[in-house]
Amino acid sequence: MTAARRALRLRAEVAADVPRTAMVMAAGLGKRMRPLTATRPKPLIEVAGKALIDHVLDRLRLAGVHKVVVNVHYLPDAVEAHLRAKASDLDVAISDERDLLLETGGGMVRANPLIDADPFLVVNSDNLWVDGPADTLKLLASHWDSARMDALLLLVPHARAQNHRGLGDFHMDRAGRLRRRERSRVAPFVYTGIQIVSKALLEGAPEGAFSTNILWDRAIEQGRCFGAVHQGLWFDVGTPGAIKKTEAFLHDA
Repeated sequence: MTAARRALRLRAEVAADVPRTAMVMAAGLGKRMRPLTATRPKPLIEVAGKALIDHVLDRLRLAGVHKVVVNVHYLPDAVEAHLRAKASDLDVAISDERDLLLETGGGMVRANPLIDADPFLVVNSDNLWVDGPADTLKLLASHWDSARMDALLLLVPHARAQNHRGLGDFHMDRAGRLRRRERSRVAPFVYTGIQIVSKALLEGAPEGAFSTNILWDRAIEQGRCFGAVHQGLWFDVGTPGAIKKTEAFLHDA
């Protein structure tokens, strides 16, 4: 079977429904992206002629997402104005964190009343990925099993995590269950900033600011945190230097 036929077959097989609501994380301070973020929030930094958050919104539209809940904290007025201009076709709800930056876990808890789907997508707004043979979000959704999972994380092999300098995040067994990287060791998979989660993941969550890692660790202990492997390209665009490298890679791809 040719590569083209395999790709067409895979696209036909990936028929799972993507959650119609996504939370887009856009509240961070973007410290690693300084000085570019001195006057502009990181989600509005441009890569390949388009704001990072617009890359994400385009992927969500293609996957059939209709509602996006966006949290804001740093330069929130700029983010909200951009969404009014660029996302008028979507049902946009703002989760306001102006009073206190709640981190990833606390941000999900604050946004929970605005999220009208279970499960729902959570996507970092500074994400940049290219689909493989099938739509990435649809492929992720095809792995979701509410009977077994509270969290399903999209992972990329460490060797294919463009611009990434870390040691990796997770190990994954044959069933897809995740465990953490061991200290001072390299893990084979990197978290992409894209996940599907159930509202059950948020039950009993701490108050205030906290990392999603707390929720993942609890799900890992319960055997309810799983992973799926991204088949396309993924870029860690966390620093100014990574922008040019990413643009060069996309130009040559």
